[in-house]
Amino acid sequence: MDSGALWVDGLGRGGSGFRNICMKYRTYLIFGAPGAGKGTQGKILGSIPRFFHCACGDVFRSLDTRTPVGQAFLEYSSRGQLVPDEITVKLWMAVIGDMVGLHKFKPDIDALVLDGIPRNREQAEIMTSLIDVRRVFHLTCPDREALITRLKKRAVKENRFDDANDEVIRKRLTTYENESKPVLEYYGEAKVCHIDATQAPVVVAHQILSEIIANP
Repeated sequence: MDSGALWVDGLGRGGSGFRNICMKYRTYLIFGAPGAGKGTQGKILGSIPRFFHCACGDVFRSLDTRTPVGQAFLEYSSRGQLVPDEITVKLWMAVIGDMVGLHKFKPDIDALVLDGIPRNREQAEIMTSLIDVRRVFHLTCPDREALITRLKKRAVKENRFDDANDEVIRKRLTTYENESKPVLEYYGEAKVCHIDATQAPVVVAHQILSEIIANP
């Protein structure tokens, strides 16, 4: 793997700086609007040996809202806004560091599967020194009403109250179009694989795996 990645010192333990570590993580990004099925596909890949799935949304939702980082997440997500880049990336880096330390993620042999991060061009630029992005799987769903319906069903099933409010949902979709979608341009068309997210999850998973096998 390439060298030159960065790491964060002690998020949640008083640290705020960066220091060098020795590798980039071989990474596949699952990308798409809220409700496109990123989490589902990430979990499928994460169940396969030598793939480690990290969903940024799950990381944030598991935060203790009594902590400063947890309060910051709650404040922004309740308004349908993206969490600031510095908070997002530092938290993600700390979680990945913990997973490496617990030997759940073995970066020398595992591929990293990300969904929910990077969420904008600025995050992508920060993470350039951290991750070696092999492929970006863009789950497409032009029918926004279908996405809204999916999100509402998920809110009921998983008690995800941030997905239950129609106004918040529409704001999240607008935020995705304006702030997140430019990430696709950052990585370039050569790395982006567009997949119809309205297909059955198993069909989507098959297309993702076929692409990974063809372009490891």
